[in-house]
Amino acid sequence: MKYIFEVTVKDGHTAEDYADAWVRASELIQQAPGARGTELHRKIGEPNKLIAIASWDSKADRDAMDATKDPRIMDIIKSAAPFVEIRPLGEFEDPEWVVMPPGGNG
Repeated sequence: MKYIFEVTVKDGHTAEDYADAWVRASELIQQAPGARGTELHRKIGEPNKLIAIASWDSKADRDAMDATKDPRIMDIIKSAAPFVEIRPLGEFEDPEWVVMPPGGNG
């Protein structure tokens, strides 16, 4: 499953400021059972707007990690909170199908 959220970096700060916190928190989160990686993408034309994607084996695995409230992760999130607004977009199932172009990379 994918947990997706939008991050808006406030004026006077940069996406790199948030990315630093993202990497530090992700390194800890990825130690949890079922964690399959994270991605952070900058929106084209809006450098202070990001989309964050966390991949998990299941919603239950993600919920279990979230329920532990690891103080190290909470401290990192609190350190970034003053310069970003985070809006969850939702939890999504992995696709039932993936459409790929024939012949690979073309």
